[in-house]
Amino acid sequence: MTRATLAQGKLGPVGLWIMAVVASSPLTVQVGGIPTMYAATGVAGVPLAFILVAFVLYVIAVGYAGAAGHIRHAAPLYALMGRGLSPVAGIAAGLCALAGYLAIGTSLYGLLGPTLVGLAQAGPWWAWSAGTLAIVAALGLLGGVNSTRFLGALLAVELAVIVFYVAAALAQRSGPLTLAPLAPSALLVPGMAGTVAFAMAAFVGVETVPAYAEEARGGAPSVRRAMLAAVVFAGVFYALGAWAMAVNAGPDRLSQIGADAAEGPLQTLSRVFGPGVGLLATILLITSVIAAMSSFHQAGARYLFAMAREGVLPGYLATTSRSGDAGTPVAASLTQTGLAGLVIAGFAVSGADPLAVMFTWLSTLGAVLLLALLVVAAAAAHRFFSTGQGTNDSVLVRQVAPVTGCVLGVVLMVMMLANLGSLLGLPPGSRRWLTLPALAVAVMLAGLVWGGLVRLVRPAALADVGRVVADPVSSPVRRLSKLVM
Repeated sequence: MTRATLAQGKLGPVGLWIMAVVASSPLTVQVGGIPTMYAATGVAGVPLAFILVAFVLYVIAVGYAGAAGHIRHAAPLYALMGRGLSPVAGIAAGLCALAGYLAIGTSLYGLLGPTLVGLAQAGPWWAWSAGTLAIVAALGLLGGVNSTRFLGALLAVELAVIVFYVAAALAQRSGPLTLAPLAPSALLVPGMAGTVAFAMAAFVGVETVPAYAEEARGGAPSVRRAMLAAVVFAGVFYALGAWAMAVNAGPDRLSQIGADAAEGPLQTLSRVFGPGVGLLATILLITSVIAAMSSFHQAGARYLFAMAREGVLPGYLATTSRSGDAGTPVAASLTQTGLAGLVIAGFAVSGADPLAVMFTWLSTLGAVLLLALLVVAAAAAHRFFSTGQGTNDSVLVRQVAPVTGCVLGVVLMVMMLANLGSLLGLPPGSRRWLTLPALAVAVMLAGLVWGGLVRLVRPAALADVGRVVADPVSSPVRRLSKLVM
């Protein structure tokens, strides 16, 4: 039986890197995330927190991306757990990843809708969110390579704006140029765990690189390099932006950064470069969020497609396009759009605050699920290599990085879970944050139950978990049909 395949060999290392960095949404982190970190914690060592988290994620990524590159699967966390731990664990991981991408992707509609209402001074937030959903749906149907070109152009301008902000912040600094925010003593203070928790959430998205492995050129090395480059870039770039913000404010006003709108990054750009640049930055903030939505949408669609191709989910989800080079997961992409639409409709009908509830709670839930999966993936990578799967890898990739990454990742996850109340903006002493771990456990249990049902009803599908990959010989990709043997 010929199985559907994605468009093969279309994404190079730069394209893979773009999809990861776009998902992390650098401008959103700079304008919203970093000021919130300073306001919530008052810790001067925010730049160092980004570097610390980037180091831990880099160690995890060495083993995870190395193993995922060998598997070349469109649902890498699902496939790695399935082959490194057990097929049922793989199915549970796949459903957790789907829930994570859906949660964090749809949370951004709760951020963008009210933002557009504020700019246009018209309409309900959900109407603007629905219009944005249509744009994201169209990008999802373009396919990986076409959307990457568009998103890459937006990312280039977005990063340029952040560089302009860094220059403006340093030029308008209130005190001397100092590296004090990068000193260990600036982070090793009360509030460090909360700062690290916020920093971890900012990196969500860099793990999406292996989801495009089937469409990538260069095999395992290409996937590994792209993911590691995305982690390093995000860590350095976020640390640079946070350092410039701290220097601009001065050590005595760190806790006021997030509270004083007049001192925000967009206002700093307007004062130094003029209102035109400030307006451009505001527009790019909107496109940055849309780009991140698109990246999470496409990653989730690939999980649906790959799991359906192996019989774990309904088969219609494995339908791909036949136009152009073919290989776009059309049915899975449309399903992602439908699920996001249901979430938007649910919050609109309930009357819940789109920013305080939809954005904050769903984004935090998605971050918890995906980062927890990355930690478990480090252990799965170790077992994957120890069972003789994967070839030509060093001891660092096969053993040292997975074990070290798993241990360090557990420490960071404990910090994150212990500070969920701060991430959610809850008052001290509130126990409402326990809802998120409960939801995460519920999703995991549902995945284990689904895996058990697959074992009973379709044992052959269980044997395929993580093992059905693209076959270039039987592929329907049109450009391959032009080759003469």
